[in-house]
Amino acid sequence: MSDTSTTPQNTSQGHPKGLYVLFGAEMFERLCYYGMRALLVLYLTKALMKGDTEAFGIYGAYTALVYAAPVVGGKVADSILGYRRAVIFGGLLMAIGEFTILMGTEFGLFAGMAIIIIGNGYFKANISTIVGRLYEDGDPRRDSGFTIFYMGINLGAFLATAPLFGVGPLGEKFGFTIGFGIAGVGMLLGVLVFILGKGLLEGHGEAPDEAKLKKWGIPTYALSIAAAPLLYLLLMYGQSILGYMLGGILVIVVAQLLKAGFDGGRVQRDRIIVLLVLMVFNVTFWACFEQAGSSLTLFADRNVDRNFFGMFEFTASGTQSFNPIFILLFGSLFTWMWVYLDRKNINPNIPMKFGLGILQLGVGYLLIWIGSNSIDQAYRMPIYFLMFTYMLHTTGELFLSPIGLSMVTKLAPKHMTGSVMGAWFLSFSFSNYLASMIAKLTGAEGDEAGVIASLVKSAQGTLAPPVGTIETWVGQVQGVLAPGYFDALNKAAKANLDSYVPIYEQMGWITVGIGVFLVIISRPLNKMMHGVK
Repeated sequence: MSDTSTTPQNTSQGHPKGLYVLFGAEMFERLCYYGMRALLVLYLTKALMKGDTEAFGIYGAYTALVYAAPVVGGKVADSILGYRRAVIFGGLLMAIGEFTILMGTEFGLFAGMAIIIIGNGYFKANISTIVGRLYEDGDPRRDSGFTIFYMGINLGAFLATAPLFGVGPLGEKFGFTIGFGIAGVGMLLGVLVFILGKGLLEGHGEAPDEAKLKKWGIPTYALSIAAAPLLYLLLMYGQSILGYMLGGILVIVVAQLLKAGFDGGRVQRDRIIVLLVLMVFNVTFWACFEQAGSSLTLFADRNVDRNFFGMFEFTASGTQSFNPIFILLFGSLFTWMWVYLDRKNINPNIPMKFGLGILQLGVGYLLIWIGSNSIDQAYRMPIYFLMFTYMLHTTGELFLSPIGLSMVTKLAPKHMTGSVMGAWFLSFSFSNYLASMIAKLTGAEGDEAGVIASLVKSAQGTLAPPVGTIETWVGQVQGVLAPGYFDALNKAAKANLDSYVPIYEQMGWITVGIGVFLVIISRPLNKMMHGVK
């Protein structure tokens, strides 16, 4: 690798050209993942006719496993496959998973999700590692390189949910299977970019031991694929078991960290305690934030007037684009702001930033409560209330998320950095599981799936048995029973509003209180960090 004291030959604008290969691959992978995320709950409730509560449980199990899988995928790449092969294998599996969903059946969906989880575990864990390998230790370009890579993540998220042309909106307008198919094609493009750019990666990401790869490579691929049936069963039947599994793993990890802290002296003990305290608050933030793909999407579908100031109509999944849009708009501004405040010696400490982030999250939910007083005859509130909710959630994320990984590496004992990083990622997995539990509290009995089901029962004999996909049959049901269907949906919209808004109000006040509490205790927590900033 070239000397960092001079600009390497294989660079672009001061950065290795391989960074832009990884940028493109990650952008397409995020387009695939967020496209799937945008459509999943809508597909479950509109095509497979699941009730809200069941749909949220499935969504929560899926996203929890997606975030847990990289812990395993990273270790396998470290020891056997190498990062490059892991990324290609993972990307191909994700594409296969998306195409499996095109079967249009419940089996196809669960099998596809299981395959995507495995693929994401290999892809997500290892492409970021290659980014880091492009820079030597101490290279001043590393932070800005990760910032560029982070923009690729959010650009992919935007392309997945963009109101007029994103994967989610196209799936809603032209059929869910179209959306899942586009997501799969996007993932294949990401793999293609990565393969074609191999020469620009400067040899990074190869297998650590060629002999070990030759012996264990094929069995590793086979065992990975063989895990799909187990994940299928967890998604289908083991959602409650999954919660106990994640909770048990976290308890074990926390116990190990506490032991290491108390064995390592006062400074290490205090830093571990702060790390664990902030991890709890981190779980709180993301459990509430991750309503975006579940309850907030159904709320947007049923109780938001999505006409955007007379210019165009958002789809329900398209409202998820507010988050990446605001990230792209505010990301650089926040980076500059932290540097400026640091120069003035008024940069908030890490615990205070966490508290302020949670506070903004809570205020965002209170905006929905306020907006519920401005509903129309169809029980819908203006879209700008939801837009500003997402804006506050995004600014809260920018207070909390970018410093999280950096904080972990600084507070963790050097010999336990890998274990602590694994615990940090597992906390996101647990957050997504808790998010589904919170979302279940919002489930209204008069949800759309329930309305369709009751109308189907009353239409026995009116319709032929289902032909083709369930999605097509539901379209036939709606066509035959249009008057009763839309009248029932209007009643369901009121029930939905009455069910969702009180939960969002409670979440708002509780998280505001938690944020204020963390701000108050931020000073003593900061002292326990012993100089870590």
